[in-house]
Amino acid sequence: MMQNSQPPTSPKAQTRQQTLQQIPQWLQKNLFNTTLNSLLTLLCLAFLVWVGHGFWSWLAQAQWTVITANLRLFFVGRYPVNQLWRLWAVLGVFVGMTVLWTVPQLVQSQRVKKRIQLIFYILLPIAFCAIAYLANGGLGLKFVRTSLWGGLFLTLLTAAVSILLAFPFSILLALGRQSALPIVRWVCTGYIELVRGLPLIGILFMAQVMLPLLLPDEIRLDRVVRAIAGLMLFNAAYLAENVRSGLQAIPQGQTEAAKALGLNTIQTLTLIILPQSLRISTPAIVGQFISLFKDTSLLGLFSMFELTGISRTILSQPDFSDRQTEVYLFIGFIYWMVCFSMSQVSRKLEKQKA
Repeated sequence: MMQNSQPPTSPKAQTRQQTLQQIPQWLQKNLFNTTLNSLLTLLCLAFLVWVGHGFWSWLAQAQWTVITANLRLFFVGRYPVNQLWRLWAVLGVFVGMTVLWTVPQLVQSQRVKKRIQLIFYILLPIAFCAIAYLANGGLGLKFVRTSLWGGLFLTLLTAAVSILLAFPFSILLALGRQSALPIVRWVCTGYIELVRGLPLIGILFMAQVMLPLLLPDEIRLDRVVRAIAGLMLFNAAYLAENVRSGLQAIPQGQTEAAKALGLNTIQTLTLIILPQSLRISTPAIVGQFISLFKDTSLLGLFSMFELTGISRTILSQPDFSDRQTEVYLFIGFIYWMVCFSMSQVSRKLEKQKA
């Protein structure tokens, strides 16, 4: 007589089965190992159920018409409707540059990778000028005042430009703080310590209110430019310390070996020291980028209708004056999505460079 034989279990199924068997043991060891821990666990579960039930009940009664009726304001502010194609073009340029920046991470050939990176750095200033031209107008395009810019568009624009300007400035500050020239070192150290000792709201106030008083009457800086300058100057000081921590992590022997090979100071920095230090500092640098993005919410205090400022404008409408929870939950979700995406990109970069 032939006996029925069971098919062999796959490794994944075995791992899943072992995990299921370990769950009761983990619960017993970590949550119900004593009477007090068991009581605290049950109380926490009851609290979570109570909060979840209340939140679910609120979601069922929430009026999301405040979001659907004001989607355009949330995303582009009061930008003219007949000119919205320009913002779509801006989005296309941004996506194109993002794809071009991502492609080298997927290419195996170092020669092709370097060529693509060279093209990216050549096109970066061109893309920056194209975005400014499309958003602002001129040379055949209708001029759109920055007072009409708003919503997520203004938030992303100020954050992206501030990041692009603050990052190279922070590298110069970090290198200057470690310079052998006393004057350069003192100036960079003084700037970093001074800015880090001031609140961001104070720097934005000086950029928005005091800076126009110090400039000649014929020089009028746009308030968006002043906001970007304040964010850039503030975050460059913090980024400089992140970069400097990476520089200090590089052994001195690598610099000495580069000099022994005949490399000058600039070649040593650009080819050996900076790539390694920036790789080490990637988590801290991205964390500062995320902080900068969230700091743009302070611009609403200066009558700039970024994502938070435009939300207050929407809540000033009589029909939606009592819909604060829905509005702030929606913009909070947008902030979380952008910040979470930046953190995920950072994690992928760390894995690829490891």
